[in-house]
Amino acid sequence: MRIPQVWNKRNLVLLKELTKTDFKLRYQGSVLGYLWALLRPLLMFAILYVVFAKLLRMGGDVPHYPVYLLTGTVLWSFFTECSQQGIQAMVGRGDLIRKISFPKYIVTVSTTLTAVINVLINLAVVVIFALINGVAPSWSWLLVPFLVFELYVLALGISFLLGSINVKYRDVGSIWDVIIQALFYAVPIIYPVSMVAVTSSAAAKVILINPIAQVIQDVRWSLITDATTTTANFVGGWAELLAIGLVLVIFIVGALIFRERSHFFAEEV
Repeated sequence: MRIPQVWNKRNLVLLKELTKTDFKLRYQGSVLGYLWALLRPLLMFAILYVVFAKLLRMGGDVPHYPVYLLTGTVLWSFFTECSQQGIQAMVGRGDLIRKISFPKYIVTVSTTLTAVINVLINLAVVVIFALINGVAPSWSWLLVPFLVFELYVLALGISFLLGSINVKYRDVGSIWDVIIQALFYAVPIIYPVSMVAVTSSAAAKVILINPIAQVIQDVRWSLITDATTTTANFVGGWAELLAIGLVLVIFIVGALIFRERSHFFAEEV
């Protein structure tokens, strides 16, 4: 019984040290350092707000639209950072993988945990911004951590799946970058789902079955306003379960493929 405990403790220590190292290296050499964890999504939010809210007058019928937009931007930045860094994790830690024998999943998890640290900081800013904007606190705020965890599981599953393939075929990371750009417009970050529903109810339902959209809309519903169109209240409870089930399937398949491919990482990386 002691041997698994020792190994578990060793793995946890390694995970902790790799996460700390990744977080420090991410901002090493920059003038603003760790402030970029806050500034990156805030600058993206500022650009989107000026262009779409002020110039194109979008979101006028959405309660607390600035908070609505900031929340979507923060969650999207988290998913993007988590998946992109996770896919490249094994290649980035090639020297370590070749020299030391340890469970390879630790490398991917440690890299994605850096994104988790960033999103926690950003969500604290979202909460402050929401209070300033007049959003009333409620018990539904307690659902937000669970929804963010769902998004993390999805990003981690994608990281396991595509990251294991990217070790041998380095084009995978570049292809995912292109897919991310397309997904940005397929997820209701800037626009409300109600705007799509006016044109096509079927298209709005397809958008909401996407687990990323499901999480973002559920967080907005929990944190900002219950007038938010969610997968559950627009498509149905079955669709909410379908989106969550899809997350679990992607994670399980990704983890299994990663485990099978991990035996060849030292040779291919």
